[in-house]
Amino acid sequence: MLSLKGAEIITNPSGIDAAIILSCTVTATADRKCRQLSRKIKRLSPGCILVVCGCWAQRISESESRSLGIDILIGSRNKSCIPEMLERYLKHGSKLEYLLERMGIMENDQWDPLFLEKPLLHTRAFVKVQDGCNHFCSYCIIPYVRGYPVSRDPDDIIREVSHVVSAGCHEVVLTGVHLGLYEKYGSISLGDLVKKLSCISGLWRIRFGSLEPFALSEGLLIALSETPEFCRHLHLPLQSGDDGVLSRMKRGYTGEDYLRMVDRVRCHLGKDVHISTDILVGFPGENDKAFHNTLDLIDKADFGKLHVFPFSPREGTPAFEMGPSVPSKVISERVHEVLESGEKSLARYCKRWIGRPVELLLEKKEGSSLEGLTREFIRVQALGDSEVNHIVKVIPRSISPGGLNADILTPPSDEDIS
Repeated sequence: MLSLKGAEIITNPSGIDAAIILSCTVTATADRKCRQLSRKIKRLSPGCILVVCGCWAQRISESESRSLGIDILIGSRNKSCIPEMLERYLKHGSKLEYLLERMGIMENDQWDPLFLEKPLLHTRAFVKVQDGCNHFCSYCIIPYVRGYPVSRDPDDIIREVSHVVSAGCHEVVLTGVHLGLYEKYGSISLGDLVKKLSCISGLWRIRFGSLEPFALSEGLLIALSETPEFCRHLHLPLQSGDDGVLSRMKRGYTGEDYLRMVDRVRCHLGKDVHISTDILVGFPGENDKAFHNTLDLIDKADFGKLHVFPFSPREGTPAFEMGPSVPSKVISERVHEVLESGEKSLARYCKRWIGRPVELLLEKKEGSSLEGLTREFIRVQALGDSEVNHIVKVIPRSISPGGLNADILTPPSDEDIS
């Protein structure tokens, strides 16, 4: 939106007219980094207009933002105002000391009308279709700064994806805070949205960013299985494999519930579907038995990639006051153990592809060294001659850290890229 107004986007924070920080507040560490970055930008470019938007901007006080040198503070669901507000500030200069655009997020149900005219990456575009959450997991601050669920108009989504594809991007990732609530607060189901998007000429791949496991309805799974463009990968956050911890987290399912959901996914999308997940380690009350229940479930679920996070008490959430707390040293040890388990899980999943032809959408090229992603979201290094943003066929020969190595590469055919 800034580029369309003639702005030149640069990455060096020195000597700039304005800077925009898209802020996060998921942990206290995120808050601290936002403060540090605000000070750093003002130090490097004292005269620049500093804009801070997003979740942290929704929470902090006006007095704190002023003390950090923030000139324009914009909360959640107001980011589309940034170009106009920045333009106004540049025009009036010193007459405008401070601008604030923030609403009572819990009482708002509007969609922030952001629009991506062309992809920022050559091969993948992230298209936001849903915002907000009403699940209120006991450790999570996000519903309080993103508001209740709201879904984007499907025609607007189709228009944006069509723009992205016409600009040369052939893969889109649909994102949302709680993507599975799209149907409940929208005019069509998430499955129907995927089917409509699959009809866009030139769109080769459709992915989801993350999907809560309790959102896996039969209708959605059937729709995904009937859409060849939908990539066989789902990121389904687990958080813990212990029923007691899951209950205190207010996740809404048990370990056995989760395993049944995984079985349903494989029934509809095939046994080779890549299921990745999030694990939150060290939640209050997680004793040795609870932790080992998580390790056991990781093995049973046969995951691919694991994202592992240490529990961080977040002020303003019910878990902040929960006990008993897990010592930080124990949390660190458990995080390391789960990471090791995750490496084994990913290697075990990747191993099944060795010797089998797979398709890569190439993202990087350095000489004859190529890198891309399979439809199952496995990163592959290969040797050959092809161009970025093409689909090529490779045969993986070995496992690499975080993915696969392939040493046989076939050039793309017209059929591959159609």
